[in-house]
Amino acid sequence: MKVGVITRHAVPNYGSLLQSYATQVALERMGYDAEIIDYIRNDERAENLSKTLVKGKKWDRNLITRMIYNAIQMPNYSKMYKKFELYRKDFLKVTENTYKDLEQLKENMPEEDVYCSGSDQIWGRIGQDEYDEAYFLEFVKNKKCIAYSSSFGKTELNENLDKNLNNLLKKYSKILVREKSAKEILEKHNIKNVEQVLDPTLLLSQNEWEELANKTNLKKKEKYILIYQLHANKEFNNYAKRFAKSKNMKLLRLSPSFYHITRSGKLIYLPTQYELLWYFKNADYILTDSFHATVFSIIFNKKFIDILPLNKTGTRIESILDLLKIDNRILEDYNDFNSIDKNIDYESVNKKLEEEKQRSIELLKDAIEN
Repeated sequence: MKVGVITRHAVPNYGSLLQSYATQVALERMGYDAEIIDYIRNDERAENLSKTLVKGKKWDRNLITRMIYNAIQMPNYSKMYKKFELYRKDFLKVTENTYKDLEQLKENMPEEDVYCSGSDQIWGRIGQDEYDEAYFLEFVKNKKCIAYSSSFGKTELNENLDKNLNNLLKKYSKILVREKSAKEILEKHNIKNVEQVLDPTLLLSQNEWEELANKTNLKKKEKYILIYQLHANKEFNNYAKRFAKSKNMKLLRLSPSFYHITRSGKLIYLPTQYELLWYFKNADYILTDSFHATVFSIIFNKKFIDILPLNKTGTRIESILDLLKIDNRILEDYNDFNSIDKNIDYESVNKKLEEEKQRSIELLKDAIEN
């Protein structure tokens, strides 16, 4: 049976890349022929990325500031995009055709037996759109539609999505979502065929991720604290610097953006997916505001602290921590350098993860087969 997954696989973001890979591998391991539908929105293509990402920023004041932003950022975004294209080619099995909008998907629908809305924040605002109908499989006619680990990204929906949600999801035979909050949103809309499941990265074992991490030639020379930070937050930067000083350890920062060189820590710029995993596997401490960095901290059984993003998108982090009963990993005080050393009962965490993993796989198999 052939399963086509539509997800945000092509943005220059490690979490997007790794969850796409994990979904594909998990489906193949279950005996299905899996592929990622190569849907890359026009506004997320390399040549348009700078114009898209300036929206809503302080540089978006007028034509001149936008031109300055584009001139500064275009080389950075271009390099990011080219690198991630290489990472995807090495990592993902995608459809023969590439699609840039919903009309192209409708005109030449990829041939699958089952269509799956994949993981990550695919059901919220994307670019300047409140939502993208392609991720709700609006191009599919008379074929089975399911969702696995899909996310709204927030606890409240935009007005138009809230109004149209029931109609957008009526074709789905089974909806498996990533966050408890997503399940609650759907149940409020009287949508019944819903279950909460794990992010696909958690369907692969620690050993499997370690095998990928070991594909590098990197060697650990000294202890280090790892930062993986997605959102601008000066308090985060200052905290990381002071924390590293308190531990007398090197501070390393992973990022696909060269301009993160201005933030605290030594920048490890545009590492491969294998190198990124190596740095997580070998870190002594991890500081992050990222959901997937939280997940890999847990997978590798690390001491970590979450500094929740200021834009109210922390629900996905809170959801996984709550599920595993380790909500004390959220930093409450920027002067607290001791919480990170509080013991995490990884024996209990790993046992719970294994139970949830088996449950998630069974629910996914049932969604595909029945």
